[in-house]
Amino acid sequence: MFQKLGLKLTVAVGVIVLVTISIFAYFNSRSDNQSLLAEVERHANQLSEAVKSSTEFDMLLNQRERVRETIMRMGTQSSINRIRIMNKAGAIIYSSDTLEIGKMVDKNAEACTMCHSAGQPLQRVDVKDRTRVFRVHPDSARTLGIINPIYNTRSCSEAACHAHPSSQVVLGVLDVTLPLAEVDKDIRRGQVEVVIFAIGAIVALSLIIGLLVSRWVTRPVRALVAATRHVAGGDLNYVIPETRNDELGMLARSFNNMTHKLGEARLQLFQSDKLASLGRLAAGVAHEINNPLTGVLTYSSFLLKRTKDQPEMQEDLKVIVRETIRCREIVKSLLDFARQSVPKKSQADVNDIISRAAAVVENQLAINHVKLVKDLGESVPTITVDANQMQQVFINLFVNASDAIGPDAGGGTITVTTARLTLSPLGITQIKQAQCPKRHSLMNGEVRIDGKPSIRIKARASGSEGFIYRDPMYGKTRHQFGIAPEVTTAAQVTCPDCSASLLVEGVTCPDCGSAIFAFEVPTKGMVEGCTSRECTWQRWAELDRLGDREFVEMRIRDTGCGISSDEISRIFEPFYSTKGQKGTGLGLAVIWGIIDNHNGTITVESAVGAGTTFVIRIPVEP
Repeated sequence: MFQKLGLKLTVAVGVIVLVTISIFAYFNSRSDNQSLLAEVERHANQLSEAVKSSTEFDMLLNQRERVRETIMRMGTQSSINRIRIMNKAGAIIYSSDTLEIGKMVDKNAEACTMCHSAGQPLQRVDVKDRTRVFRVHPDSARTLGIINPIYNTRSCSEAACHAHPSSQVVLGVLDVTLPLAEVDKDIRRGQVEVVIFAIGAIVALSLIIGLLVSRWVTRPVRALVAATRHVAGGDLNYVIPETRNDELGMLARSFNNMTHKLGEARLQLFQSDKLASLGRLAAGVAHEINNPLTGVLTYSSFLLKRTKDQPEMQEDLKVIVRETIRCREIVKSLLDFARQSVPKKSQADVNDIISRAAAVVENQLAINHVKLVKDLGESVPTITVDANQMQQVFINLFVNASDAIGPDAGGGTITVTTARLTLSPLGITQIKQAQCPKRHSLMNGEVRIDGKPSIRIKARASGSEGFIYRDPMYGKTRHQFGIAPEVTTAAQVTCPDCSASLLVEGVTCPDCGSAIFAFEVPTKGMVEGCTSRECTWQRWAELDRLGDREFVEMRIRDTGCGISSDEISRIFEPFYSTKGQKGTGLGLAVIWGIIDNHNGTITVESAVGAGTTFVIRIPVEP
């Protein structure tokens, strides 16, 4: 029971409340006691001054009987314990208790210690030092006493009846004592009330805190524990109700999102297993094909040497050797494509990677009279990449550039540059995943825009229905429309698989006022777009909030033959080659996969006869 979080939290808060209220009650009670005692002291001082004033005139006239009557009358009141006047020698000359008149006071008694603590009587005593609280007997009630010195005045020193010398400062002392029984009773009553209030407050607060903890913490945690048990049992469709907006509500949403991602990951893992099986099949087939190809190449090369005097047979054998070598290269590329692995990333200097790649292809470039110019930026930061895979990228691009220049051009130049860039996400961020509200994927690999899978949505308006293939690069508008050209604004935008609406209710485009639609990029928020065909407005709030990002840009430019615009959109497709019979069509597909696994982008700028530039951008932070 005591292992439960709710009980621990309730007990902890209860202890804190107990300590806090106890400290508050202690200081509050002490403050009340001091205030009450101060009020009694003030009353006693006023009473002492009243007695002093009442007897002053009679003392000047030496009317002792009137002074005695005044002291007796005032000293016998229930609120006063005793009034007495002592002369400078310590003899009691007036007192409400007639039995002690004429006696000497003990100067070491509590009533006299204030004035006689230094051995000699003090001439002046502060008001706060005139009072003292004491007990006559250990078991008696407390008593408050106040002494009021009777100072020598001019009227006293010049009086004819009993003149005092002017050099004498203190003539005597007026001592008034008041019982504190009622005051102590009030103090005890106040302390009991404070204790009762503290106990009641602690119990009430503990109950309230317990109820709140049970409602706000214990129940949601139990629901989360139950959900984890469902997930542990394999039920990845279990959903926690998202009814709160606090941290536990966020935790519930995160949990639901996690289970959804786990479900997707399970499907992806299943798909990866299938792809891995296909890869193993491809590797096995390639291996089995490679063995007979090696035999064909060996014997055809041997026959080519033995038939030097048979030109016709030589030509046929050369075709066999050439095509066999080409088949071997295809098999090698197929193996490379099938063996693509998850990059082992670490911090690396891209300039060093380029230098190592250049050293590998240095001799091959020299044979083709191709000059490699390295314009590497000095302030380029390190990036998190798989250095071996990135080196493979540059080697392939250098070799492709050399092939594009060709041996017949009499040489050429490959220029590689690196730089640090700070770019807005617009136009450089690729949307790689897109989902409808029911989690169906909107990505379409059949229709590609600039070599990248498009985002397919279904649009309907004015009796026309078709698909819109949106540009996957955020901010770009190279969309392809499969609806009638006269339809300028789609009335309905839905998911092609489940027909779930993608329209955002109650929100219009800030540029043209048309309705907008939205789809989700998992873990990266919603991407919104305008339903108008003519409007280019887009918004990706989660990405825009992050602001500009830093990239390392690498440009590989050659002076080769260039690539036509029709071919640029297809060069990254597997088995598509611009080299004709000389290429396998897998090199750039492998490069694309490597760059994509590094969250980077690769684009091509080319024109026939003007050379080609490959632009690679890798984010500084992964």
